[in-house]
Amino acid sequence: MTMRIVCLLIGYACGLFQTSYILGKMHGIDIRDHGSGNAGTTNMLRTMGTKAGLITFLGDVLKTIIAVVICLAIFYRPEVNPEMLQLIKIYAAAGAILGHNFPFYLGFKGGKGIACTAGWIITMDPYMVLTGIIVFFGIFFITHYVSLGSICMFIVFLIEVIVMGALGLSTFKGITTPVAIECDILTAIFCGMTIFRHRGNIVRLINHNEKKTYIFKKGEMQT
Repeated sequence: MTMRIVCLLIGYACGLFQTSYILGKMHGIDIRDHGSGNAGTTNMLRTMGTKAGLITFLGDVLKTIIAVVICLAIFYRPEVNPEMLQLIKIYAAAGAILGHNFPFYLGFKGGKGIACTAGWIITMDPYMVLTGIIVFFGIFFITHYVSLGSICMFIVFLIEVIVMGALGLSTFKGITTPVAIECDILTAIFCGMTIFRHRGNIVRLINHNEKKTYIFKKGEMQT
């Protein structure tokens, strides 16, 4: 239990590095006062352009990876607890997403955690990375809806965690059933949180008035 709490706390601390907020302040704005008010990649892309959006995305991906690496260095011992590999990653990444979405020093008003989730997927398994890229960008380039691509990516990620954990595939090899179930539950919780935080986007998608995003266009309306 101590390991889990510490991983969450380390992840939360890393997640507090709000790339979009810091970058916005460097240009004299609070990104939360512009566009959708969301401190994330999409709002930065639409408000400040492609370069700012990419920097934000990379920063948010990196902070999750850093959280996972730190926690693995502290807690993972393959000769002692090989079955804990994925669980440590999930708790660290979960903490980073919580820190990103709910930063205490910004009144708990952050982003939606999609770039952080991308960092989480990168640390989990190479096959998941490939699937995530195909799902997200496939849907995005067809529809130009970031929200739809993000939601579908997370749902597919949840399915992969469940299936690969149950079958012990790839980096899930050797995982025990209780640990696999715990990974499933945690991933499901964060999948649910992602969908909930996109509830406004889902309503707009259903009503066909969700705003589209174009990577190389600046100043689009916000979602």
